[in-house]
Amino acid sequence: MAARAVKTLWLLHGVNLDMLGRRDPAVYGTMTLAELEAYVARHGETYGFTVRSFQTNHEGEFVEKLHQIVIDAADAAIINPGAWTHYSYALHDALELVEAPVAEVHLSDIDQREEWRRTSVIADVVDVRVRGKGAAGYVEALEKLAGLVEERRRA
Repeated sequence: MAARAVKTLWLLHGVNLDMLGRRDPAVYGTMTLAELEAYVARHGETYGFTVRSFQTNHEGEFVEKLHQIVIDAADAAIINPGAWTHYSYALHDALELVEAPVAEVHLSDIDQREEWRRTSVIADVVDVRVRGKGAAGYVEALEKLAGLVEERRRA
């Protein structure tokens, strides 16, 4: 049996997500960022992904990490940019450069929250969007991304 190729998936978290576990647990759950990252890494292995995680509260660093994903030719990415989702055209433009499939994931259902949260300026440059499913949304994104990666490898 041939060895399964290891695929690299970047898990990027944006502004204020370092405060998971402290930040309004009714909206964001009780899992800390470290617990969420370990959860995603564990499930990522199921789909043949090695998961690398990154979190920043600095928009420019987030953009630079997206540039690095392009340079390193990562296989896929899951991003939760936090509030940048709603207004960061710099993030939008950086995502246009990413050739790998990208999933936008939000722990809460941004479509059911405040009016300003209902807009995603990155929706048109991601391949998958999952909202309001808590940590399970990341697993849903992993499954969809694994399928997209395999489709692209076969093409």
